[in-house]
Amino acid sequence: MTLDQNQTFEVCKTDLAQHRVTSVQQSPTAPGEIKVQIVRFGLTANNITYGVVGERIGYWKFFPPQDNAWGVLPVWGIGIVEESKTEGISVGERLFGYWPMSGQTTLEPQKVQPDRFFDGAAHRRELPAVYNRYVRLSNDPAYDPAMDDLRMVLWPLYATSYCLYDFAKDNDWFGAEQVLIVSASSKTGIGTAYAIKEDRDAPPVLALTSAGNAQKVRALGLYDQVMTYEEIENALAAERPTLIIDMSGSGPVISRLHRHLGGAMRYTSHVGITHYDEAGMGEGYIRERSAMFFAPGHIAKRGKDWGPGEFDRRSAAFWERAAKNSSNWLSLSHGAGAAPVAAAYEEVLEGRTPADKAWTLSMS
Repeated sequence: MTLDQNQTFEVCKTDLAQHRVTSVQQSPTAPGEIKVQIVRFGLTANNITYGVVGERIGYWKFFPPQDNAWGVLPVWGIGIVEESKTEGISVGERLFGYWPMSGQTTLEPQKVQPDRFFDGAAHRRELPAVYNRYVRLSNDPAYDPAMDDLRMVLWPLYATSYCLYDFAKDNDWFGAEQVLIVSASSKTGIGTAYAIKEDRDAPPVLALTSAGNAQKVRALGLYDQVMTYEEIENALAAERPTLIIDMSGSGPVISRLHRHLGGAMRYTSHVGITHYDEAGMGEGYIRERSAMFFAPGHIAKRGKDWGPGEFDRRSAAFWERAAKNSSNWLSLSHGAGAAPVAAAYEEVLEGRTPADKAWTLSMS
């Protein structure tokens, strides 16, 4: 059934705690377009990061609402084609990709291949290709619908995890003798640990996490050492060359680490912002050996290094292995409708979602 009224969850760009639901009449599908019902999408701290750096990196540009003071957070999920005026794409096809937090959206498929296509909408053409690609699940003989929830929650996170591992290895671990993952209970942090531990030649990987999450992080069996934030100065060897992979974005924590390690801090890769309200680095922060990591940039580099499709093949194989391992500890909660979406969003924004839990949601 086609949805005449489309509900969208919007957040205030300057204050992510403010949110609202808008409802607009859907316009008719034009030639070259498809109309997609967004069946379900994942929501994690990764989506909050999209909002925090939305202006800087361009995440607000994917699904712009009419009121520019508000933004639509992109999410990863499953959609079904409801109407198609694009040759080669059929009604009923199941798609995986980047969606607005809405009940429905319209795409302009281009570069249509049996396994994928790209949205060619004018406002998205200059944005990273990885976010404009839609996987045609219905055409994949190996597609397992039972993996849908894990796919929408973990695929974007573990794709970044694999990028981080590959980036660090490509740079010879920046001369480090150990890798420290900050906010190690985060799902991207766990995925990065999975990737590093698969490489027998990789340095030891250490975890930094809260006291409340320490036991669960140890239970994963992925980290060579697990420390809490309170233990930094006592438990972390200050003289050992260290690569920091920062999932937290917490200025106070990263500044403490930099002061403690000094010259032994070889490089800090800032990835996510699980403590978004603490962002902003303080005294002792070593800016010249730190940088924000942008996974699409690394994927583009590997496309040139390895040729088309090779990075996708390697990262997909890793995702499947890591996702199956993660099903042993990850619990999924579900919600449908504007009110449950808002409640889940507030929980994730405020950092109240346990490390071993994730949300899958729909607007209807």
